Amino acid sequence: MSDRHGQRVREQFGPSAEAYVTSVSHAAGADLEQLLAWGRARRPSRVLDVATGGGHTALAFAGLATRVVAFDLTEPMLRAAREFIRGRGVANLAYVTGDVEALPFQAGAFSVVTCRIALHHVANPGAAIREVARVLGPGGSFLVQDILGHDDQEIASFITEVERRRDPSHVRAYRAREWKALLRGAGLTVIDETVLTKVRVWDDWTGRMRMAPDARRALEGFVLSAPEPHRAAFDFRLTDTGVESFTDRMILLRADKD
Repeated sequence: MSDRHGQRVREQFGPSAEAYVTSVSHAAGADLEQLLAWGRARRPSRVLDVATGGGHTALAFAGLATRVVAFDLTEPMLRAAREFIRGRGVANLAYVTGDVEALPFQAGAFSVVTCRIALHHVANPGAAIREVARVLGPGGSFLVQDILGHDDQEIASFITEVERRRDPSHVRAYRAREWKALLRGAGLTVIDETVLTKVRVWDDWTGRMRMAPDARRALEGFVLSAPEPHRAAFDFRLTDTGVESFTDRMILLRADKD
């Protein structure tokens, strides 16, 4: 990851660390349960959770594995995750700061790597996924979840603008065929996939990124002035005072290393 983009990510997420620890949408849901089901079937010994954020995925997988490494680019985020997880009395975790495009681990070190709702922040996802494949042992699984990109170019551009106005470190969401090409290019084979929806409550979603009132009003104005089909594609719910919520589609994939 370039120094400039990495700094942008740190600036966005460092001050928001506690908000991600307390985020209900990150703490649980059918998406996390699906990743856990895939992980449980793999019976992993060592798990790496890339871009751990508030630590919810690492905590969940700590119940399945002998050892879990929680990994994140942003030191304040990693500290907050460590305090949260230790507060739960869980001790079989290590915490490492670094860049997913240059993972500081030996080849084949992990039986499972997880990455949940994060790779849309990575400027070079191909390089990141190749690093994931490198640290996976033979027969290991990459369990990844992220925002699913829309096939319509205009609608995809609309939601990308919404995302970037809220979070300038957002790069873009990838379509299913793009995900499969990235995984295949890293030598990983898609074994399972599913698409789920996740409702984003507007006040929580914008508040987690500490949007200034003027920026939030401008973003709401952008949404309200968009063509109705653009809003309908993400089920934007409107009230008399603004935006209430919208719905993301999430792609979940299990890709194995031969």
